[in-house]
Amino acid sequence: MADLRKLPNLAALRAFEAAARHQNFSRAAEEIHLTHGAISHQVRALEEELGVPLFSRHGKRLTITPEGERFAATLRKSLTEIARAADAIRSSTQHKRLTITTLPSFASRWLAPRLGKFIDLHPDTEVVLQSSGQLTDFVREPVDVGIRFGGGHYPGLVVEKLMGDYYYPVASPNYNGGHLPASPDELAEYTLLRSYEDEQWTPWFHAAGVNLPEPTGGVLFQDLSMLVRQASSGRGIALVRHVVTAQEIAAGELVRLFDVTVNCMHSYYFVCAPHALHKPQVQAFRTWLLAEIEQFKAQSGWREADAGS
Repeated sequence: MADLRKLPNLAALRAFEAAARHQNFSRAAEEIHLTHGAISHQVRALEEELGVPLFSRHGKRLTITPEGERFAATLRKSLTEIARAADAIRSSTQHKRLTITTLPSFASRWLAPRLGKFIDLHPDTEVVLQSSGQLTDFVREPVDVGIRFGGGHYPGLVVEKLMGDYYYPVASPNYNGGHLPASPDELAEYTLLRSYEDEQWTPWFHAAGVNLPEPTGGVLFQDLSMLVRQASSGRGIALVRHVVTAQEIAAGELVRLFDVTVNCMHSYYFVCAPHALHKPQVQAFRTWLLAEIEQFKAQSGWREADAGS
C-alpha cells in the first residue's frame, strides 16, 4: 500500500492536470482561478519533486512529455473519482426533490390531504405535486412519479398496480329537503349530475336492475372534483368513484344511495421511468404510498371484490 504521506502537493497536482489537459498555462490558470505565474511555479515544483520534466518548453510553446502524459491520465482518473464521491455526498445531504403527477381529482381529493404525513417522515424531500389529465413524457419532463388511472399499459415505464375503484350514486343528506330516492327507479325524478372524467350512468342502471336512459342535458363537469362539490352543495345526485369521495362520505357531507356498486374499467397505477425507480425519494414515496393505500382501504369501508384488486 502506498504511503499517502509521500503524496505530492495536491494544489500542484491540480494545477498540472489542468495544464496538461489544456496544453496551456494561461487557460489552466483561468479554470482554477490562479495566475499564469502560479501555475508555472507549481508545475516546476512538481517536476523537481518527481525528478522528471513533465513539459518540454520551446519559448512560449508547451509540449507535454510522455512521462507527463501518463501521469496526467492517472491523475485525471483519480481526481474524477474524488469529484464523483464529493458529488454523491453533497446530493445525499442536500434537499431531495420529488415531482409527482396525477389526475386533478386524485391529487386534490386523495393525495394532497395525505402528503403532509410523507413530508413529516422525510423532511429533507421537497415534493412538487402536479395535477393534469395529460399524459407525461417521463424521459423529457422533470417528473419522477406518476399515479395514473387507466388500463396499466404504459410501454417503457415501471408499472405497479395500486388499487382498483368502484362507483355508486351519492347525494347531500340535505338534497331535495332531505327527501332522497328510496329505490333506483325513482332516480328518473331527480337531477343526475355527470362529469367527463367519471363513468356513465347506464352500466350502474343495469346493475341496479332499472331501465333508465343515460342522462342528458344540464351541466357536464370537466373534473370529478367539481362534480363532488356540486353534489355536496345539494345540486343533484352524482355517480362517483369511491376513492375520490370517501372523505365527504366519512364527514357526512355525502351519503351513498343504495347498495349497488360497479367496478371501474380502470385502476390506479404507480408509474415511473426505470432510472427514477432507484432514487431514494422515489423508493421512500412508493413504500409510504402502498402503506397509505392499505390504511385507506381499512378505514373507508373498502369492498375488495367490487374494486377488483
